[in-house]
Amino acid sequence: MAKTQKELAFLRDLYIGADWTRRFTDLIDKHFDLSESENVLYINAGTGEHAFALRERLDEKVSIFATCEDDDILHIARDKAAAMRSDVDFSMIRFEDEAFDSVIVDASFTPPSRYEELVEEAVRVATTGANIGVLSVTAGSFGEIFSLLWEVLFNEDLGEHGRAAEEMISELPTLTMIKDTARRVGLENMQAYVANEVFEYDDGAAFVSSPLVADFLLPVWLVTLDEEDQQRVTDKLSQLIDSEDGNLSFRFSVKATLLTGEKG
Repeated sequence: MAKTQKELAFLRDLYIGADWTRRFTDLIDKHFDLSESENVLYINAGTGEHAFALRERLDEKVSIFATCEDDDILHIARDKAAAMRSDVDFSMIRFEDEAFDSVIVDASFTPPSRYEELVEEAVRVATTGANIGVLSVTAGSFGEIFSLLWEVLFNEDLGEHGRAAEEMISELPTLTMIKDTARRVGLENMQAYVANEVFEYDDGAAFVSSPLVADFLLPVWLVTLDEEDQQRVTDKLSQLIDSEDGNLSFRFSVKATLLTGEKG
């Protein structure tokens, strides 16, 4: 049964930050310079772990604002800020144009179709010359899963004989595509940094039952199927993983990507 928005918010706080988000935000810590910033906006900050970490590292004079994806995530982030006595300002408001000299966007859980919208929003709120960093998933990710999903969908006569899995692959943008998108909405002097992140599970059952996969990835990939068919695909996927990998663990890789640039 699909989780409620509130349940997903708690799962995101408990599992996704450490299992998924941290692998992306490490790129910010390594490659995005905030040393000269006076005010920072963090778009899609989740429940706030990385925003809190930045607060600890940056000068106390630097103001940090963060937007959350929905009301339930916002509630958790604000509760954590209060408990930590952190001055990170979480909200869901629409900020004024040209208000921040640094903007971070976490689009790692955002559908590729909304990538341009988020980058355009980052450019809107940034001052001229501001640094902008956008985290996302790029082409070459999830290949190990998509090939198995294609086989399951084809064998079960679902998803237009595997066409759904082919669309999952083609939907992920290349580095050239995200640069073209960012250039179109006003970014200049761009650099891209990519880390190949590997996720490992003991077996098929552990893979399909993990919160990352069961509650955040598979529901998006299988959205065109009804609940009964989604469960059938999940069960068959678990079986196929075990039949192919035997006693070996199952791994899949993700191209965690940071695109940096300046507002022109």
